[in-house]
Formats: sequence, structure tokens, C-alpha cells
Amino acid sequence: MKGNSYLARKIHSLLGVIPLSLFIVEHGITNYAAFESGPQGFKDGVDFINGLPLIFYLELFGIWLPLLFHGVYGLYVAYQSNINTGRFQYGRNWAFMMQRITGVITFIFVVWHLYQTRYQLMVGNITHDQLGSTMHSIFDNPLYVALYVIGVLSAVFHFSNGMWAFLVSWGITVGPRAQRISSYIWMGVFVIVSAFFLLSLTAFRGDEFKEAATAALTLINIG
Repeated sequence: MKGNSYLARKIHSLLGVIPLSLFIVEHGITNYAAFESGPQGFKDGVDFINGLPLIFYLELFGIWLPLLFHGVYGLYVAYQSNINTGRFQYGRNWAFMMQRITGVITFIFVVWHLYQTRYQLMVGNITHDQLGSTMHSIFDNPLYVALYVIGVLSAVFHFSNGMWAFLVSWGITVGPRAQRISSYIWMGVFVIVSAFFLLSLTAFRGDEFKEAATAALTLINIG
């Protein structure tokens, strides 16, 4: 049983790096196109991703199944964890606690976000061309903005701190100096990727996407 638990934890850790870490970075860059290039830039980024060969299988085996295992098993790990920050006031203990808390928040956020976007695409309520205007409609609600900020920051922290822990647990950063340098690097990654997402959030709330949403709604009413 202990061996099975060890193997499951290693798979859980590995899936957090390959491919989910690549997915969150790619997602941040694609969304950042909304800030840098407006609705057309965001549309081009979405079209590029969806134009990849065998995109369904890439997403199924590269994102959805790994995400499902990592998320569900992560909830189990969080439930089993002994959070001891009240006893040991060390930075890494706080990071350990935040890793578990942000993991739960991220799981809930991802499910909600997928319902608002991917599920709506699957059932035909929106098209990929309408995704930018859909994001504007979501961010037009101040409550949703606050929830998205919490969800995004939780997801990026979980990713960045998880990468630090992965390098330690897999014996890549062994000594205190290597781990300290690694912590600085991943704090920098946290700031950069968070900035990508938050800037895209401000773009989705902007006038350009408002105009795109208005135009899309006009076309729907005409149709």
C-alpha cells in the first residue's frame, strides 16, 4: 500500500510538471495576446492552438486526463496533509500550507472556468470566434473579476511553488544554496506569469472587447 502511495505521489508530481506546467504557461501567453494585440491577437492565438494536428487527442491525453488525475489526487493529498504552521513558523511550512490551499482553490476554479468556456464551446452555445467576447461578458461582472483574480493567483502560485517542490523531491536541487536560488527563480516566474494573466484580464474588460461583444450580440440578434 505504501509503495502504491509512493508511485501515485510521484505520478501526481510528474504530471504537475509535464504537461500541466507547460499548459498554464501557454495559457498565460495566449491570454496575454488579448492585452498586447487586442481581440484579433487573442483570436489568432486561439485559432493557432485549435489548428494544431490531432488537437483533440493532444488535449485529452496532454491536458484533461492529467489534469483530472492531478486535481483529484491532489485533493486527497490535501486532505491527508498535516499542516503544521502553528507549530513551526518557517517559510517553507507556510509555503506547504499555501500549496495545499491553493490546490483546492485551483481545482474549483478550473472546473468553473471550464464550464464557462470549454463546456459552452462543446455544447455549441458559443464558437471559438466568440470566446473573446464571452470573456468580456464574464469580466463585466465585478464579482467574477474578484473570483478570477483569486483563482488565477492561486493557480500560478500552485504551479510555481509546486515546481520548486518538484525539483527538491526529485533530487535536482539538493543543497540549501540550490534550493534558495530555485526559490528566487520560481518567485520570478510567479510574478511574470501572474502579470500575463492579470494584464489579459484588464484587456478583456476593455473597450475593444466590449465592442467585439456588442458586435457578436448584434449578429446573434440578427440571426
